[in-house]
Amino acid sequence: QVQLVESGGGLVQPGSSLRLSCAASGRTFSSYTMGWFRQAPGKEREFVAAVGWTGGFKTYADSVKGRFTISRDNVKNTVYLQMNSLKPEDTAVYYCAAKPSGRGATGPAMYEYWGQGTQVTVSS
Repeated sequence: QVQLVESGGGLVQPGSSLRLSCAASGRTFSSYTMGWFRQAPGKEREFVAAVGWTGGFKTYADSVKGRFTISRDNVKNTVYLQMNSLKPEDTAVYYCAAKPSGRGATGPAMYEYWGQGTQVTVSS
């Protein structure tokens, strides 16, 4: 069992930055691929970014590539999502998720454990 708790969301203006954190507890954190997803009102949950267990493998949705950076600290059992140049269309609830290391990282169904989500609102 893995417990995930997100933090760092908030209300910011377009062009601003935020850093989301996801603290993990339970089973061995370092053996899991960690992902960030988001869900806007009336829309399906969508993939944002994922990082492999060593931190060497990273993948991003095209919509955030070049603006968002995912990273992890296996000593602190925490994964981060640095979000720069935020846009109104980035407004959503952001979820942290964990899956056993292996093929695939972008499909929500691949992930076994989910946090409760943190709201990010980008508005002037």
